[in-house]
Amino acid sequence: MSRNLGILTAPIWKENPIFFHVLGVCSALAVTTRVSNALVMGAAVMVTAVATGGFVSLLRPVVHRSVRLLVEMLVIATFVILFDVFLKAFAYPMSRQLGPYVGLIVTNCILLGRAEAFALKNPVWPSMLDGLGSGLGYSWVLVAVAVFREALGAGTLLGFRVLPDGAQPAQAIFLPPGAFFLMGIFVWVLYEVRRRSR
Repeated sequence: MSRNLGILTAPIWKENPIFFHVLGVCSALAVTTRVSNALVMGAAVMVTAVATGGFVSLLRPVVHRSVRLLVEMLVIATFVILFDVFLKAFAYPMSRQLGPYVGLIVTNCILLGRAEAFALKNPVWPSMLDGLGSGLGYSWVLVAVAVFREALGAGTLLGFRVLPDGAQPAQAIFLPPGAFFLMGIFVWVLYEVRRRSR
């Protein structure tokens, strides 16, 4: 039980894929202008990571090592396409807002990295927990960045105004350099917190 808990929680903080491995940063910068976008993108990565971990682990006894990367990419692409179709069918406005970024999950290094490093070497249940932890670690970073970008850049949070009347939003935070700067601050703060907690 404690091993499973460790597998689940390690990617959320100790081995966070964005902050401590600098993976998946492009999508973190692209979709964090709104908290709602970040929540949906986080859910997409989480669902794909859990399903990929489970299926890659399930297929590992029958997949030859020479084609393992191809199989992993096919599994990832299958679940990304399924999520994208689901989004278009049931949340079309959100699908339009996210544009091509859901489809680009296929190229997200987090998914392929966890499939290669963990799912190929472990049973199904721990591999799914590892996928869930990686998805949660990715998601909370996206949501945290989106909270700051939406609040400071638009003056709203999930559609509700949060800045006082008369306060002007900082439009620059909506631009890619603003997101990059904010992400850099987050990485620096979390490295300091991690260093001091040792």
